[in-house]
Amino acid sequence: MQNKNIRNIAIIAHVDHGKTTLVDKIIYFCHLIKDHEKRQELILDNNDLERERGITILSKNVSVVYNDVKINIIDTPGHADFGGEVERVLNMADGVILLVDAFEGTMPQTRFVLSKALALGLKPIVVINKVDKPNCRPDFVHEQVFDLMYSLNATDDQLDFPTVYGSAKEGWMTFDLKDKSDNIAPLMDYILKYIPAPVENPGTPQMLITSLDYNAYVGRIAIGRIHRGELKDGMTVSLVNREGVAKRTKIKEIHTFTGLGQQKIDKMSNGDICALVGIEGFEIGDSICDPENPEPLAPVKIDEPTMSMLFTINNSPFFGREGKFVTSRHIKERLDKELEKNLALRVKPGATADSFIVYGRGVMHLSVLIETMRREGYELQLGQPKVLIKEIDGKKCEPIEQMDIDVATEYSGKVIDSVTLRKAEMQNMEIRGDRTHFEFVIPSRGIIGLRTQMMTATAGEAVINHRFLEYQPWKGDIEGRKNGSLVAKELGTTFAYALNKLQDRGRFFVGAGVSVYEGMVIGENNRADDITVNVTQSKKLTNMRAAGTDEKSHLFPPIKFSLEESMEYINEDEYLEVTPKSLRMRKILLHEAERKRNTRK
Repeated sequence: MQNKNIRNIAIIAHVDHGKTTLVDKIIYFCHLIKDHEKRQELILDNNDLERERGITILSKNVSVVYNDVKINIIDTPGHADFGGEVERVLNMADGVILLVDAFEGTMPQTRFVLSKALALGLKPIVVINKVDKPNCRPDFVHEQVFDLMYSLNATDDQLDFPTVYGSAKEGWMTFDLKDKSDNIAPLMDYILKYIPAPVENPGTPQMLITSLDYNAYVGRIAIGRIHRGELKDGMTVSLVNREGVAKRTKIKEIHTFTGLGQQKIDKMSNGDICALVGIEGFEIGDSICDPENPEPLAPVKIDEPTMSMLFTINNSPFFGREGKFVTSRHIKERLDKELEKNLALRVKPGATADSFIVYGRGVMHLSVLIETMRREGYELQLGQPKVLIKEIDGKKCEPIEQMDIDVATEYSGKVIDSVTLRKAEMQNMEIRGDRTHFEFVIPSRGIIGLRTQMMTATAGEAVINHRFLEYQPWKGDIEGRKNGSLVAKELGTTFAYALNKLQDRGRFFVGAGVSVYEGMVIGENNRADDITVNVTQSKKLTNMRAAGTDEKSHLFPPIKFSLEESMEYINEDEYLEVTPKSLRMRKILLHEAERKRNTRK
C-alpha cells in the first residue's frame, strides 16, 4: 500500500465514555464482523479483568479498510495508572480521536492522555458521544474541550479541531445535531480528511519496538511502526537497546495487521504498523536498524512510578491450600515476565531473600497485576502501599494528584470534611442538576483508603477519579485509619454464638463457619487500639434444660472488601494474604505476645 492509503489513529477517552464501543461499531461498519446481532460483548476488551471493571488496561491494534484506505486503530487505556501503556501506543499514531461524554465532559484521565498526544504534535478529531442521553449538553462540552486544549498549550492547528456528534452505542454520528444520520460514515470521512497520511521517508530501515505479542509457536513478537525505509522477510537487521548496544539479528517473518488478526507479508514500507517474528532478546523501547550503519530512534520516555508495595511469599498457617505457585522463585519469575511488557513497573529485592519491592503508578496499576497473578494461581502477601518521597532542591517532596469527585449534592458537606482532613485543597466546585462536581489537589498519601471512607459517608454515591499531577513539598502528617483491628485469638472455625457475643466490639469481615488462624484480622474495632477476640468458641451443651433462656443469634452481614479496598485498608503492621480464592488480612506478627513485646520496643 502507498503511504497515502494509510491512516494511524489512537482513540483517547476517559473510563466508560464509550471508546471500546465506538471501535466495535467501526469494526461492524467496515464489515469485519457481519453477525452484528449475534455478538453483544465488546470485541477489544477481551481480557476478563477489562470486562469486569469496564476499563481498557492493554492497548490493542485493529485494522479496517474504508474507501480503499487502511486505517490502523490503536485503542489506548483511559486510566493514568497505565501511563506506560499510553506513552508507547501514541508513538505509533499520526492523529487521535478524542471521545468525550456529552454530559460529563472532560475528565482527569482525558486530560492526562490528551496532554501526551498534543505534546507529540498529533492532530485531534473530537467526538462528543452519548448525545442521546437525557440532560446532555454537547455545546457546553465542546467549549470545555477547547478550553482544555488551550490550557494544554495546543497549537493553532490542533485548536482548529473538527467535531462529530453522535451515539456509539446506537451506531450513528453526524456533523450537525439537527441532521441525525443512521451510521458512523461522517466520522470515517473525517478520519480520511483530517488525519494526515504518514510522510514518505525512504532510506535505511528504522523502527521503534513499542509493543509485544506472544505466540506459543514462534515466541515473542515485536510490534511497532516503521519510521523509515522498508523491512523485508528474511532481512538481517541490527537490534539496538536503550544503552545504544547493537547486535545483529534476522527477521524470520513480517506480519501486517488486517482486521482483528495478523497476515504474513513479504515486505512493508514506512508509516505502517507491523509485527516482526524471529527477533531475539528485544525489549520495548529498542530500535530495529540497518546492520551496517545503525541509527537508533529515541527510546520511549516513561513516567516514573509514584507508589511501592512489598510482595512476599505467603507464610500464613493456610499457605499452599489454594494456590499453585507459592515459592519466591515463582513470584520472581512472574514479576520478571511482567517487566518485559509493563514499562511503568519496577522491581527491586526486598529486605529478605523471599521479598520484593514493586514500584508502580498507583494502587490501580498494582492491583491489576496482583489480580492477574491470583487468577493464574499465585499465592503471595502484600505490605501496605507507600508513596515514593523525593528530595528536590533540598526539600522533601511527595506526589500530588488532581482528584475529581462527583456526588449527590446532599452529601457535599461530608465529601469536603473527609478530603480536607487529608490535606486536600479545593480548586473548583460546580453544581450539575442534583449532583455536585468537585476538583481537588491532594497528596497521593491522602487517596489511600479514601475511597472506602467516602463510599461509607455518601451511601455509595460518590464517583472518584484521580491522576498524578507533580511532586510538591511535603504537606505534613495525614491521620491514618482511626479504628484498630479485631484479631483472631486461635486457629479454628468461627461460630455464630461467639460472633454474636462480640458484635458490640466492632464490625466483622467474616461470617459464621469460616476458617481463621491466630493473628488474622477478622474485623474493625470500634476503638483505636487492636483487640484479640476468640471467635472459635462454641456454646457448651449440657443435659440441663434451660427453657426460654437461649437467645437467637442475629448477625450483621460481614463487610466484604475488593482487592483494591483491602490494599488501601491494611495498616503498617499488617499484610494482605492473596490467594486464587481468598483475600485475608493478617498481622505481620501472628502471636499476641510478640506484638505486645514489639509495641514496648
